[in-house]
Amino acid sequence: MSKILKLNLTAELRAFIDQNSGNGTPYATPEEFVCEVLREKQERLEAARIRDSILDGYQDAIEGHTVAYRGDLRQLLKDTGG
Repeated sequence: MSKILKLNLTAELRAFIDQNSGNGTPYATPEEFVCEVLREKQERLEAARIRDSILDGYQDAIEGHTVAYRGDLRQLLKDTGG
């Protein structure tokens, strides 16, 4: 379900949106362009979260905070759909 969101934009932001939507652009409407920009921002934030988690894991390993895994990793991945 979509909801309407009204925004007050500066003239510069509105011009940027207009330049990137409509004829001669990949986006037919300003709404399509803004939604794509928001999706890209969401993906960047998720990638940063994943990167930070990986770095935290590396730091734990460097500091010796590890536990030996003695199971079958291939089977575990198969069982969990990974």
